[in-house]
Amino acid sequence: MEPPSLTIGIEEEHQIIDPETRELTSYITEILDEGHLVLREQLKPELHQSTVEIGSTVCQTPAEARAELVRLRREIMRLAGKKGLKIAAAGTHPFSHWLTQEITPLERYMGVKKDMQELAQRLLIFGTHVHIGIEDREFLVDAMNVARYMLPHVLCLSTSSPFWIGRNTGLKSYRSIIFRNFPRTGIPRTFRSWADLTYLVDTLVQTNSIPDGTKLWWDVRPNWKYPTLEFRICDVCTRVDEAVCVAAILQAIVAKIWKLRRDNMTFRIYPAELIEENKWRAVRYGLDGKLIDFGKETELPARDLIRELLEWFIGDVVDELGSRKEVEYAYRILEEGSSADRQLATFKRTGDLRAVVDQVIAETSEGI
Repeated sequence: MEPPSLTIGIEEEHQIIDPETRELTSYITEILDEGHLVLREQLKPELHQSTVEIGSTVCQTPAEARAELVRLRREIMRLAGKKGLKIAAAGTHPFSHWLTQEITPLERYMGVKKDMQELAQRLLIFGTHVHIGIEDREFLVDAMNVARYMLPHVLCLSTSSPFWIGRNTGLKSYRSIIFRNFPRTGIPRTFRSWADLTYLVDTLVQTNSIPDGTKLWWDVRPNWKYPTLEFRICDVCTRVDEAVCVAAILQAIVAKIWKLRRDNMTFRIYPAELIEENKWRAVRYGLDGKLIDFGKETELPARDLIRELLEWFIGDVVDELGSRKEVEYAYRILEEGSSADRQLATFKRTGDLRAVVDQVIAETSEGI
């Protein structure tokens, strides 16, 4: 069996901010007019007009992905800047209210609003999606089954949504809670084969539940348009280096699963219910909580288990992939905290959510 290509694609959903009020502003249609001339398909609208999505080209390495993200962020910042606006990357806006946001007037999004009603209006959240190239469908299902276990660990590194409509939620990833209201979300169950997965999709399509597999909104899913495994669990990463780090870790996880399978080994597969327990801990406490080691049936500090993932699970593949530098940025996150931790520290210091917005805007443009 041919090894997977392990290509990387990154999509990011960004906030469009009025720098005077620090509120979200509905401006995507104006940005799109000029943006499509420059970025074409790499710049997309989202459900709300205050959101702009960028998507990298197919990249071979995390370093290449980084160059893409820098280029794309720079361009959307330039386009927004021409209208006197700013771009910010956080899983939720600290105080803008979902009730006041305009839905993007495109058929696709009006359809989502019609189907999901108020849930669509409330979906004022921003994520990072990472695609890893896997051409063999049976291995793709195998990799999805195994990789689910590590999703809470990666979420801890990316948490960036502690606030919701002006309140400190007490959670590090409130975005995850809002998205959970949608159907077909969360940690997927295991699948025996590609046929097992397509049986589910075909049944849902035949019963008019979904039009196709793109409406499976799990935390990790096969992308229905491209030969990739798509990781969707992360809040949008505030700093470029955080996004690239997460992508490098996910690429390394898939590479390690491939290596194990090639050598006729695997990692134990756990039920979705157990992984959901770890996801809740990641959502609630982020890096400051404990995750469960299900092999040992004990809870340990999240930072310890993330270090174990970096050193024990993927440590032997990062040099082969040439991504040690990008992966090891995770140690900086472990030390300094995630974006959520930094936002909370700023709010504690200033008592001002506008200062939090200013910090996110500054960090979003770091290195750009």
